[in-house]
Amino acid sequence: MRQRGSGAQELRVPYVYVTPDEWGAFGSYPLGVFLTDQRRCYAAGTLEAGRVAELEALGMVWSVQASAWEAGLAVAQASADAHGHFLPPATAVWGADGFQIGVWAKNQRAAARKTPENAARRANGETGLSYAGELAQERMEALDALDPGWALAGWDVAWQRCYRLTLAQTRASGTLPTAVGELIVQGEDLGAWIAAQRAGWEQLTPAQRFLLESAGIDPAAAGETVAPGRRSQDEWWATHLAAARQFHAREGHLRVPRKHTETIRASGGGNGGQETVVKLGAWIDNTRRRAAKLTPQRRTDLDALGMRW
Repeated sequence: MRQRGSGAQELRVPYVYVTPDEWGAFGSYPLGVFLTDQRRCYAAGTLEAGRVAELEALGMVWSVQASAWEAGLAVAQASADAHGHFLPPATAVWGADGFQIGVWAKNQRAAARKTPENAARRANGETGLSYAGELAQERMEALDALDPGWALAGWDVAWQRCYRLTLAQTRASGTLPTAVGELIVQGEDLGAWIAAQRAGWEQLTPAQRFLLESAGIDPAAAGETVAPGRRSQDEWWATHLAAARQFHAREGHLRVPRKHTETIRASGGGNGGQETVVKLGAWIDNTRRRAAKLTPQRRTDLDALGMRW
């Protein structure tokens, strides 16, 4: 039995669970197997209504997977209510239990992308495609109700998050930060982000430019020098991880000297890609010191490169 947030109980028992001998006449009973059999009968529609009612009164979980998803949705709702959006960075955690809402949201976005892709493949006659990893319509609608922009195709989540925070600032005060470090909201330096958008205006899509102008942000004037500022937390991590992967691919290990720097080129290749110098050795050392605060995905990414913790 597990406690639910409402104070009710859930009858969630592992398949291998056997009641202890101390239970007397009910000891040594394969309770996990019994409940699995009841779920199978319930799914087949052969479980008597009276038995369904009795089990539900005990908090029976008919679908363990569905119950886990609903728990994630509840945390997502709380996070969206607190932040004004459902665009958490991959590192975000929420709630007293430290639920990894950032990873959960990332997985839902991946499922949301996979669903129409598989539907198109089936429409083209492809057979044998599994529905595993797709997002059911009712789940999509539930997340859309939290935030219609939670999984917009083709849009970077970090960019959307900073834009939404900037727009909220504009609506609340009518003013925008003009310097790096002037206003940090939910871990994002909005002054730095605005400067980066103005400096890189020509690289933005028409839709991004329209949204920025609607929030009172204009491109840099002719001859105006705008410092690009700092990048979002996700972009910063992605850049350093790319440098680590480049080092590992070349050297075959991730034993990076403390003062080592790695130069990487932005995606796109050729001479047109922008080069970035990353202080990889210092980053590796600092990451090792705060290993306990990393998300499982980030630890996994570094473990794959042979990271020595």
